[in-house]
Amino acid sequence: MQQVIFQDWGETPYDKSWDQQEKLFDQLVDAKIKNRDQGGIIESNPQHHLIFCEHPHVFTLGKSGSMQHLLADERILEKSKATFYKINRGGDITYHGPGQVVGYPILDLDHFFTDIHKYLRYLEEMIIKTLADYNIEAGRLDGATGVWLEPNTPRARKIAAMGVRCSRWVTMHGFAFNVNPDLSYFSHIIPCGINDKAVTSMEKELGQSIDIEEVKQKLKKYFSELFEVKLVTKYDEKEKVA
Repeated sequence: MQQVIFQDWGETPYDKSWDQQEKLFDQLVDAKIKNRDQGGIIESNPQHHLIFCEHPHVFTLGKSGSMQHLLADERILEKSKATFYKINRGGDITYHGPGQVVGYPILDLDHFFTDIHKYLRYLEEMIIKTLADYNIEAGRLDGATGVWLEPNTPRARKIAAMGVRCSRWVTMHGFAFNVNPDLSYFSHIIPCGINDKAVTSMEKELGQSIDIEEVKQKLKKYFSELFEVKLVTKYDEKEKVA
């Protein structure tokens, strides 16, 4: 069974978390290249990571996104105490802020499956299963990533967004799951470039604030089950990976 090092960074500025993600991503890629240069086919004990955090108010635009989907100018961003970054993940524009669980899996998919679509479906399924524990029925919207309530109906609304980068089958970036965020910030963007669908949260759907730490524990449980991994706080060199 693969080990995945779990860390909760708490509330972390977006640029700081991005830099740290890049370091962990580069370490995993470099170790993979070094192993193959030395004649190995696949590294036997890679250091995968799963990171949870929350960010101060920030809008991020993926490589395939359009600046026209950011509806706020510099004055509005400053008034809203929000920042903006163009980043190297896939997808369009999204919002991160307090009350979200933002997840960054940094995995070498050579040890799981080399299928990025399957990877995204697993991340979605982790959130769908978590929502089911709160009696919120969720699913997928045809032709779109993320997790939706009442998908493929006029009332479809998004509760979790996805955006990943994958190079040499190593992943970074990930998902943003709306637990108790201030949904008014989504009015400053066309979320994921989709202008005819609403955004929601667990708090809005259930009419009360949700224990975000409890949600994190459920996400960790389903992540471990779906990816068939053991979450650890520190990599154990003595434990052989199957």
